[in-house]
Amino acid sequence: MKFQTTHYHLDLLKDADRVSAFFEAINDYSKKTELAYDLGCGSGVLSYFLSNKFNEVKSIEIDSKASCCALKNLEKYENIEVINEDVLNYNFAKKADLIVCEMLDTALIDEEEVQVLNYARRFLKEDGEIIPKAIINIAELVNMQRNYIHWDENASYEILSSPVNYSKVIFKEEINPSFEKNLKFEVNKDQIANGIKITTVTILNDDLVCGPTPMFNPPLLIPIEEIDVKCNDLINVKLKYNMGQGIETIETQII
Repeated sequence: MKFQTTHYHLDLLKDADRVSAFFEAINDYSKKTELAYDLGCGSGVLSYFLSNKFNEVKSIEIDSKASCCALKNLEKYENIEVINEDVLNYNFAKKADLIVCEMLDTALIDEEEVQVLNYARRFLKEDGEIIPKAIINIAELVNMQRNYIHWDENASYEILSSPVNYSKVIFKEEINPSFEKNLKFEVNKDQIANGIKITTVTILNDDLVCGPTPMFNPPLLIPIEEIDVKCNDLINVKLKYNMGQGIETIETQII
């Protein structure tokens, strides 16, 4: 099937690992199939996957251009309704068996996955499910060339510590968007540390995990105060950010 799409959503469609992971997760879903919500449906590819499983699919997209593309792409599917609306303003009339929400980014900092699900979760049946199910965030101490927050695409850096699994966000649970934690890094080489790298792993269901892809949670590099570290040192860094409020909210402090 050929999809009309915006430039941004075309890049998403080209990310085969991302698309195939969600296709597999939706295909694996085997519970009640009366109603599904696709929140932030973009050009409608995930709604297209859902159409083969559900009697009714509500596809909600705030961006008018993307919504227009979804309308054209899905017009032949009588069980799909495309709605150009902000999820946070939408009047959910029925509870769903499944919510799909792919407003994902690294550590959920930029996109509004947390705000949307904290609102929409009340319109999920008690035994309903959410795809994806959860994320896990991992941090590493690094030496990096650029002294500003950036994603690791074409970026040069050196990892200086063992990875720290520092948080897990489960989407069926209420999520506090204000995050703060002290991270303890065990250094494994002598070098100057000036940043941390955050990697997000997505748990789509109990059997399916997807790591970073080019358009799906690429690792994020965050500067810290420069410090000379030695092998076996323990370095403590306070990390703060507000999920869904942008990378401008990120703060770090060596403690």
